[in-house]
Amino acid sequence: MTTMTEAEASVREFKMPDVGEGLTEAEILKWYVQPGDTVTDGQVVCEVETAKAAVELPIPYDGVVRELRFPEGTTVDVGTSIIAVDVAGGAPTEAPAPVEAATETPAEEAKPPARTPVLVGYGVATSSTKRRPRKGAEIPAQEVVSAVAAVQAELNGHAAGAVVESRPLAKPPVRKLAKDLGVDLATVTPSGPDGVITREDVHAAVAPAQAPAPVRAPEPVAPSSVPSAPSLPSATYDTTRETRIPVKGVRKATAAAMVGSAFTAPHVTEFVTVDVTRTMKLVEELKQDKEMQGLRVNPLLLIAKALLVAIKRNPDINASWDEAAQEIVLKHYVNLGIAAATPRGLLVPNIKDAHAKTLPQLAQSLGELVSTAREGKTSPTAMQGGTVTITNVGVFGVDTGTPILNPGESAILAIGSIKLQPWVHKGKVKPRQVTTLALSFDHRLVDGELGSKVLADVAAVLEQPKRLITWG
Repeated sequence: MTTMTEAEASVREFKMPDVGEGLTEAEILKWYVQPGDTVTDGQVVCEVETAKAAVELPIPYDGVVRELRFPEGTTVDVGTSIIAVDVAGGAPTEAPAPVEAATETPAEEAKPPARTPVLVGYGVATSSTKRRPRKGAEIPAQEVVSAVAAVQAELNGHAAGAVVESRPLAKPPVRKLAKDLGVDLATVTPSGPDGVITREDVHAAVAPAQAPAPVRAPEPVAPSSVPSAPSLPSATYDTTRETRIPVKGVRKATAAAMVGSAFTAPHVTEFVTVDVTRTMKLVEELKQDKEMQGLRVNPLLLIAKALLVAIKRNPDINASWDEAAQEIVLKHYVNLGIAAATPRGLLVPNIKDAHAKTLPQLAQSLGELVSTAREGKTSPTAMQGGTVTITNVGVFGVDTGTPILNPGESAILAIGSIKLQPWVHKGKVKPRQVTTLALSFDHRLVDGELGSKVLADVAAVLEQPKRLITWG
């Protein structure tokens, strides 16, 4: 065996994982390591952006970075190697000494190979024990058999120790992946050696296995020449008058989803202008409430609660259209989506089981959702399974709009800006806090009567928030 082969055996290739459901590619946003850096198991080495979110990727083993396969800004297929790590520490391997035609010396006794550390979830590292060739003598077959038996006994000891674990066996990166995807490892069937759960097992638990996307042959990038940003194609336009931005990642997925929604579901939008003065007073009162201390209390919170009350009174609005089965699917839960504008585009994470939350719980979930989205840390799981969405265009000073349905949902409520306007109140014209709401819905399963009832109920709660007690 040559020195080159031994060095190659210590290099592990970390491949681009599927961090969502059936995603085929991801863009490398930022490298946190460079060639020559030492990395440890579970350390985040890069941040990638998929069609759903930005995700940090941890490395699953210890070692020294040998090479970054792609520069920042490159879109890479799932399953393609993105970083090479020397798990032997990167130290140069000593070349074997040449065989000398000298006098024969006493043969050394064969020593069993050094204990090989086992990385749970990744199996036993393949290695071989190299010794200098003995002068004029061959290693007896019996010694080789004894050495192999010793190694096997040690490995069996590792396996026996691993099985004693009471919790499911998985590496920290796999546990993090399961947490991000909302998968309980106790329900996952392991396929790895000794009952270890692998990334593939976690993905299989989230969705049925899909055929892998064809992998394009990567163009290796020399470690010393990895640029901080991709090179732009040669411009054929006046760059002083135009700027072109590639459409990819979240923006590309959002555009495709909106086009599909607009031309698949027949949209109908209804509007109502409502006096929310009492709601604004309640917001100020809640900010002083002990139970709401430290929580995000704003008009969006009460509007979200009003929509949940309206859905409870009109449950048929919380549904979806199954085109393949030609069925209307009524949802007995509400995953409330909140549209959030971020530097990477529009994201719509949702609050799971929002219908079952108290007002303080809803405030806490809303605050966490918005903060995570603005930081670009929203996980793919948080954006899946929404049933109804709220979009607040009022924060931009807009009166209202005609929102497009989030794919797979039947309704979306747009909130306009809240302004002081002249309003007839108790027979007199007075300045009141007024806003305009717009409800878009899928006319295949929501008719005008149902849509009108939902919008009217939301408006009624906001006009008289005491109804939250009697209706909620």
